[in-house]
Order: sequence, then C-alpha cells, then structure tokens
Amino acid sequence: MMKSGAIGCLVMILCFSVFLFFTSEIHTDRLSRESNPSSFAALKLQVTEKHVHLDNGIVKLTLVKPSGTIAKVGYQEVENILDNRHTETRRGYWDMVWVKSNTSQYEAIHCTSFNVIAQTEDRIEVSFTSTWNVSRGENVAPLNIDKRYIVLRGVSGFYSYAIFEHLKGWPAVDIGEARIVFKLDENMFRHMIISDDMQREMPSANDRKRGRTLDFKEAVVLENPGNPALQGEVDDKYQYSCNTKDNRVHGWISSESKVGFWVIRPSDEFQGGGPLKRDLTSHASSTSLAMFLSSHYVGVNVRVRNGEAWKKVLGPVFIYLNSRINKTKPNTLWEDAKTQMMKEIKKWPYDFPASTDYVHADQRGTITGRLLVRDNYLNRGKTVPAKFAYVGLAAPGYAGSWQRESKGYQFWTQTDETGSFTITSVRAGKYNLYAWVPTVVGDFKHKFNILIKQGSIVELGDVVYTPPRNGPTLWEIGIADRTAAEFYIPDPDPTLVNKLFINHTDKYRQYGLWERYAHLYPDQDLTYIVGKSDYRKHWFFAHVNRKVKRGYKPATWKIIFDATNVTRGANYTLRLALASAQCANIQVWINDDPNGNLPHFETGRIGKDNAIARHGIHGLYWLYSIKVDGFKLVHGTNTIYLKQSLQFGAFNSVLYDYIRLEAPTT
Repeated sequence: MMKSGAIGCLVMILCFSVFLFFTSEIHTDRLSRESNPSSFAALKLQVTEKHVHLDNGIVKLTLVKPSGTIAKVGYQEVENILDNRHTETRRGYWDMVWVKSNTSQYEAIHCTSFNVIAQTEDRIEVSFTSTWNVSRGENVAPLNIDKRYIVLRGVSGFYSYAIFEHLKGWPAVDIGEARIVFKLDENMFRHMIISDDMQREMPSANDRKRGRTLDFKEAVVLENPGNPALQGEVDDKYQYSCNTKDNRVHGWISSESKVGFWVIRPSDEFQGGGPLKRDLTSHASSTSLAMFLSSHYVGVNVRVRNGEAWKKVLGPVFIYLNSRINKTKPNTLWEDAKTQMMKEIKKWPYDFPASTDYVHADQRGTITGRLLVRDNYLNRGKTVPAKFAYVGLAAPGYAGSWQRESKGYQFWTQTDETGSFTITSVRAGKYNLYAWVPTVVGDFKHKFNILIKQGSIVELGDVVYTPPRNGPTLWEIGIADRTAAEFYIPDPDPTLVNKLFINHTDKYRQYGLWERYAHLYPDQDLTYIVGKSDYRKHWFFAHVNRKVKRGYKPATWKIIFDATNVTRGANYTLRLALASAQCANIQVWINDDPNGNLPHFETGRIGKDNAIARHGIHGLYWLYSIKVDGFKLVHGTNTIYLKQSLQFGAFNSVLYDYIRLEAPTT
C-alpha cells in the first residue's frame, strides 16, 4: 500500500502538470521582445531577382520584388497562410481609391524599386517605393509612396507602414481609401472574430457567388453554402464595421491548424474623422483589412489641392500570429491576441521604424487639462465636470471640423469623472483642442491654437464649454450622444437575417431595417406625442422614405405637444441634432400644413454618410438651431412637421440624435 506522503507528492505532481498544461496553451514561440531577443533564432534576409524573404524563425515573409506585395506569410509548419489560389500580387497588398475627373479610380499600389533600410541582429526593415512623374500617366495617383515591412527577432508577426507624399506643384488628388488587404487561405480560416460579442463562422467567396444579391452588391442571401448552418443568412461586410476607438484587433482562427491571424492597430493617430469614425474590419472570403484612410460613414475624402505639399505616415500596424495546443479551447487565441494588442499599445510610439518621417517618443509632446461644462439652465448654472467627454487634438479649423479632417494626425482620449484628461505622444505641430460631451449638444473648440513642441508638456488647466442654449427645456426627444441607438430599432425581415445579431446589443446591424418602416407605417407616417410617446418604442430609428407600390414616398413625421403661457413675440429655439444624413433635406413646418405651405426651415441637401445602408447607427454629426417666433405657437396643441423631401430611392434619410424645444430666455 502506498504511504500517505507518497500519495501527497503524487497529487502535487499531477496538479503541477495540469497547471503547466493550461498555462502553456499558447506556444512559447510567440513571446514578444520583452523576452531576451538573443534566445531566438537569428534573422535572415534573402534577396532574389523576384522576391525578398524575411525570416525570424517564427514567421517567414515573402515579398514580391519590386511591387512590394505579400506573396507568402509562413508560420511554424504552415508554408503560407495566404490564399495560394490568387496570384502573388493579390494575396496581401496595399491599395487605394482616388478620384480622377470626378470618377473613383481603384489602384493596387505596385512599387518600382526596392531597398534594404536596416539589417541588424534584432531588426530587418525593407522599403518598396514608387515615384510619380508625368510620364507614368494619368491612371496613377500623383503620389510618392514608400511601403515598409519590418521583422523583429523573437516577434511572432511583422509590421507594415507607408509614407504617402504629394509634392508642391503636383496635380490635385482626392484619396478616398488607403488600406492593406490580406486574403487568407479559406480552407484554414473560417472563424472570424471582431470583438467579444462579434464572432462567427463565415461564408466563403464561392458561397457568396452562389448567393442572391440584395439591394447592393455587398449584401447577399446565402443559398446552398458549403456550411449548411449558414443557409438563408444575409452576409454583408459592412455588418462588421467598427468605431475607430474600438478597432484595435480583429482577425481569424483556423480550427484545423490551430493558428490565429490578427490585425493589431496600436494607435489611431493616422485615422481621420475622430474616435467614432466607423470603418471595415474583417469579412467573408477570409479577408482582413487594415484601414488607414476612407470616406466610409462620413463621405469625405482626403483632398490635396493643386500646388499643395502633403505627407503622411500611415501605421505601423502589427500583423500577429499565434497558435494553441489545446484544440478544445479556440478562444485562447483571441484572449492572447487581446493581450498582445495591449502590449503593442503600451509600446506606442514604436522605437524601431527607421523612416525619419515616423516620429519617435522623444520627439513628441503631451497636453493635460480639465474640461468643464456650464449650462445656464442645468445644475443651477453651475460649472460641472465634463465626465467621459471625448477630447482631441486635430488640425486647426472650426468646432467639429475634426469629423471631416483626415489629411493630418489626430490624438484623442476620454476624460475621467472629474473631467481631467491627458493626451500623450502627440506629434509636434499646431492644433486646435476639440471636444464633445455625451448628453450635451454641440461641439467644443478651445479659443486658442495649441502648439506642441518636441518634449513639451502643455498644461491647460480648466477649460469651460458653454453649450448652445437660449432657454429652459420645454421637451426633448432622445439622448444627445451622437447616435440613434436609443430609438426604436425593429426586428428584421425573418427572411433577411444575420443570426449573429439576433438578441444582440447592435440590433441595427441587421440588413434591410429601412424597409421595416413601411411595415409599421403602411398608410400614415410616424406621429410622436410629447408626454405620452416613448422614444424608445415610438420613434423609428431612421427617417427614411416610405416604400409604396411604385417606388418610395417622402415621409412626413409629426411631433405633437401642448404649450401653455406662450410668449408672443419672443423667440423659442428648436435644436435639431442629426447623427447621420444621406442625400437628405429635412424640412420643418410649425403649425402649418406641409401641403401648400413653404417650410419654416430646411437643411438643404446634406450628407454622404450612407450609414443606414451600411448598417451603421451614426455618421457625421449635424446640429441646427432653429428660431421659432412665439406667434407661430398656440396655447394648447401644437404640431411640428419634419419631412425628408428628397425621393431618389430607399436611402435618402437621416438618423436623428436629439431634438429639443427651448423656451425663450428667462
């Protein structure tokens, strides 16, 4: 019989073995540079006539020479995680969309020369460049482009960035999109992860080809897919878009080879449009994107005019690969990717990119301060902290101009409960300080320009935002948070469902919700009664055209409210905040029949966000302050009519953010 001491020893050994098993699920070869680099394999660089090979013993990168496209990404025993069915120049590549003669022009960025920038024991950096001149023709964007790839010793992945340059005197160019595309091996990668609550098995390219196209080419109903569980579902890449502030890591897991592929973006300083700018991530056909510039959800391009000199560094982003031992726990790869993402964020700005255009930490500055809000009709007019406000530095402009700005760099953070903020690692330059505060209308802009110098710390102290306000609130609809998420979002057509978003917090991502308005209001448009209606149940999230037998008809919504003690001759104020607009014109009538009477106010044609068709809940923010003469109101029941007057199709629309009627100044 075994003695008790021996039994105890055996139990301890078994427990320790189990502990080692579960703590070593992620292969140790993915350890980052915090470990001793000398313990890893030496870096190898091989340059041939048509290829450049970078190998650190974990990841082997094969680049096409001189185009700079990615032919292979080898990892451990896998020779290539990219899709070999594509040509070498269409597996991993930089591309762009730019405007020529008012027409969008797609261009795969194929470079013409190659150089080794750095080669040490711990780092290899290579460059692929293209230089523009008139002889290259009008189908090539007038830009100098330098694409870089970096492999570090002991790091399970690689980095990529680019420098776009437009020299003084060159032709004008509008850049609508710039990105890196990765087309992964579809036989390996079918499980996509965007966030903790957006994870699913995805259809293949052939599944989409067999599907039925809906109102636009991106959206299809899957018919006879390879995976029967996907039968009848809607697939659209825009359903997986993400706000800039949340778009830090996304990618794929291979259940067969137990490998994860991840796009990690440690900073969004090179992404224009602010922290709520939405963009694409990963999507069907086992595709991942690293988006740098785009007009998605804002409708505004990077505009470089004739004679203007411009340069911008895009990235670096980190392409991370990991693997697991325990086949029954695929999410260990996702948890590890999130951990690696946090490590990359802490290392930003990186110390290893060799380009002199990339600014290192010791060349950057910091700004601190505290944002307060003073609303004379709230909190007894006292100044209160702007809790969890978004505060940022962007190119000088007007209040809110940062939404449309993407030529320069932006640096954003959120305040804490006291309104305090610190923005670190800011490139030297001249900026404006901008902010907006959840539950508060309007945009803040600091009255002075902010000059950030190398190594400087700018201490602003307290700054006060006084939001637009002319009088006390009579009534309000919604929450001033720049989205339409609080309003009524219908269930989708049961034949047009993405199962991932059933009972999901982002219900608005379902396809075709714009058509549900006509089902709810087949004959009469929406009527909202202040004091009785609930905006969460009775205010449709999108003011869209109503589908009728022959096309679409503009919808006229009514807000009915009672007023007492109306002050004749005084000005009331209607605040109309929009979360998005697409080729829309909102007309406003007050106690006048819209049929036969000119509107009291109209926005004019606004918006190119296309947020509704792209399953978004916000785009560009618009705020209108509309004067209402007291003589327009009556004692008793009043009606405000809101009409979206354009009727080119289904998508002439707005998303309301918040509506408020203010009494005259007291």
